[in-house]
Amino acid sequence: MTAVLTVWWGDQTVGALRIDRQGDIEFAYADSWRAASHARAISVSLPLRAEPYLRREARPFFEGLLPEESQRIAVARALGISQQNEFRLLEQIGGEVAGALSLWPEGETPPAASYETPPTPLSEDALIALLDRLPTRPLLAGEEGLRLSLAGAQAKVPLVMTGGGLALPRPGEPTTHILKPPIARFADTTENEAFAMRLAKGIGLDTADIEIATVRDRSFLLVKRYDRKTNSEGRVQRLHQEDFCQAMGYTSAQKYAADGGPVFRDCFALLRGAATRPARDVLRLLDAALFNLIIGNADAHGKNFSLLYESDEITLAPLYDLLSTVSYPDLSPNLAMKIARRARLEDLVTRDWAKFAEETGLSEPFIRRRAAALTDAVIAHAPAELAGFAPAVQPTMQKFADLVAMRAARLKDAL
Repeated sequence: MTAVLTVWWGDQTVGALRIDRQGDIEFAYADSWRAASHARAISVSLPLRAEPYLRREARPFFEGLLPEESQRIAVARALGISQQNEFRLLEQIGGEVAGALSLWPEGETPPAASYETPPTPLSEDALIALLDRLPTRPLLAGEEGLRLSLAGAQAKVPLVMTGGGLALPRPGEPTTHILKPPIARFADTTENEAFAMRLAKGIGLDTADIEIATVRDRSFLLVKRYDRKTNSEGRVQRLHQEDFCQAMGYTSAQKYAADGGPVFRDCFALLRGAATRPARDVLRLLDAALFNLIIGNADAHGKNFSLLYESDEITLAPLYDLLSTVSYPDLSPNLAMKIARRARLEDLVTRDWAKFAEETGLSEPFIRRRAAALTDAVIAHAPAELAGFAPAVQPTMQKFADLVAMRAARLKDAL
């Protein structure tokens, strides 16, 4: 049984993740990696050093590569592994994860992606079958030749976009898109997220590109991966990234502030310490916090913000997983990260902005001006974004647009 997983960054060995007989893990950087001129840490929480990182230090980053909650339970069940055995889960599905890394049993080399011919697109029947399998086999765990993992508590699967449509990745092939089916428990989540993401992009926020795709009568959200890029030769390359919980050493069980996870003060401090251009990214994070407040995305926790590593820069990653969660009465309306100790927009009053200024390290007048500008932009742009969707989904979109406009007006009253 494998006791060591080699951690690869592209075709180079970064280090090794080990497990002992007691089930404790440790991670150590390879000497060759540390000596390389281009070497960089895989996480802000795991700086380059010779000494191994023990379980308490290493676990948040590596555990954070895995799916969460019910998705992890279902993956573990499909693989016949305990959901608590994170090392074995990574052994089985750690070949294609968020970011640039891949994990393979010691002695194995990641297969080289083939670019001689494109992968075979999924037929309509195959795509329908895939959608049907995801509830019980998230990430298609255990299917031959697939070792795919993504964090999150929602069903999804990474795929490759080809000229002929969506395809399953071949061994070693980077995926380009993420397919997200509707959440069965809640109505119209595909339309909800699509509207929120398009609205954010429409008012100038940096977001992942999305589209609503349909196969027969089944709709789903298709998200273009921002941690993948196509080079001049037409080959897809992985870019490294990590979410804020990984960067700060919190496990996925601590992603909510109420469970001891990060708060906005921590997030702004992270960007000031890690981002290459912190002044720019701090303002982008402020916009994200205010936008989530406006649309009613109460689920904007520490794993829904990420750092993107590209070339020699570390930046705030494009926004993703934007959803008006307050549209659903069964979900908590309380913000995952409070603003000025307030958990709901309805509780915010003018004097609270001084507290939020202290939490963010920005001036109160600037925050209030920026919040006013964003509320005006949301109200002005929502109709145009609505018109950009197919007529068949516009009635559904309208209810989200009306809710967002109402919340924008409410925020403006609190400034």
